[in-house]
Amino acid sequence: MPRWLIRRWGQLAWIVDKFREWTHPREALPHDVVGIDRLLTNVMLYWLTDTASSSAYVGYMQESSWGAAKSASGIPTAVIVFAHDVGIRRYAEQEHAITRWTDVEDRGGHFAALEEPETLTADIREFFAGLR
Repeated sequence: MPRWLIRRWGQLAWIVDKFREWTHPREALPHDVVGIDRLLTNVMLYWLTDTASSSAYVGYMQESSWGAAKSASGIPTAVIVFAHDVGIRRYAEQEHAITRWTDVEDRGGHFAALEEPETLTADIREFFAGLR
């Protein structure tokens, strides 16, 4: 099997594994949660643009220090935390002016825009409506 093809199969396995681990409910297969077309489109975007390495780099760099803590920017910030994601408000508030915090404990996951697009869109709209 050619090396480029082996790399593609490994990349497919890695992406599907991340969807398996980070979607909600965890017991469901990823393509049952987000749909097979969206899952394969996600994979193809990485394949065709050859950006898997640069996108994974951020995840690997999180083990190192990000530098000194910054002061809060004062910019109104909204956070929505879906199931299987972690958001700790007291830490977020150290660097951000949190004006809206939404916990969604029973739906969604890391890929909120794919899993719960209506819920995410409604929350974004409500946040910006409050800024007018």
